[in-house]
Amino acid sequence: MFTREDQPPIPRNEIVKGYEFEKDRYVVIGKEDIEKIAPKTSTEMQIVEFVRLSEIDPVYLETSYYVSPEGAGEKPYALLFEALRESGYVALAEFAMRRRQHTVVIRPGSTGIIAHTMYYADEIRKSEEFRTDTGLASKKELDLAKTLIEAMAVPFEPEKFKDTFRENLLALIAARSKSKEVSAAQASSKPAPTMDIIQALQESLAVRRKPVASAPRQAPPGRKKARR
Repeated sequence: MFTREDQPPIPRNEIVKGYEFEKDRYVVIGKEDIEKIAPKTSTEMQIVEFVRLSEIDPVYLETSYYVSPEGAGEKPYALLFEALRESGYVALAEFAMRRRQHTVVIRPGSTGIIAHTMYYADEIRKSEEFRTDTGLASKKELDLAKTLIEAMAVPFEPEKFKDTFRENLLALIAARSKSKEVSAAQASSKPAPTMDIIQALQESLAVRRKPVASAPRQAPPGRKKARR
């Protein structure tokens, strides 16, 4: 709360919450009002429908959770897991947590059920997504880019990607614990040179296609060339 220098701070118990519905016009909302309309935390999820996972844009996914059954709930848990896995559908469910209503995606993982909380449609700022002019890319450039994608396509392995900051932090802690000095990595102040997109794609593709050198073939030991 900002106050004039000649005014004393407003006591916390005199501060109220409100919503400005018009300029300089507010609706005051008290704690009791919030308590009345806030959803109560629930321990159960209500499944409302089933959809294809491919229809859900990943931009809507927020946080992931592993879901486990409680007590006698393991049989319906196993039934839902297997039904989702075999049908190819995921479930959309609703539940309340921390005074907020949540919509979640329930999908089968490798051995159990995984839930992803979702953002609501009005929380996604679609208007801020950049509108690409696909006419800027020529057919030659597009074909070359798709060739490079195919050449670099591999199965997804999340273990290959690491948090280098965390690794460096742990190394720093280990070094400091042994009273060793650690020098900071120096970032280059020079901007990276720009490169023509065609040249960049061609060079990347050339590296991917470079054959591995093979050793010269030798005759097996103990064998002689046959004479005529």
